[in-house]
Amino acid sequence: MEVLKGQTYRHFKGNVHNILLIARDCNDLRKLVVYQDINDEEKIWVRDYDEFVSLVDKEKYPNVTQEYRFELIDND
Repeated sequence: MEVLKGQTYRHFKGNVHNILLIARDCNDLRKLVVYQDINDEEKIWVRDYDEFVSLVDKEKYPNVTQEYRFELIDND
């Protein structure tokens, strides 16, 4: 999965976010996803890219049906 600026994703807990950009940490150059809640523009988040594309922990959240932590919503 490749996360790109401008895409829209649903978090497994239901919130929907727009990807603002993909950044790099200046200390270790790891990729980060910068994203914004579509319902509250003041909520801007940063998450490690690998965590963003990771699977939902089914042991911790057994009732979640979504496979990935964030899933792409068709922008069409």
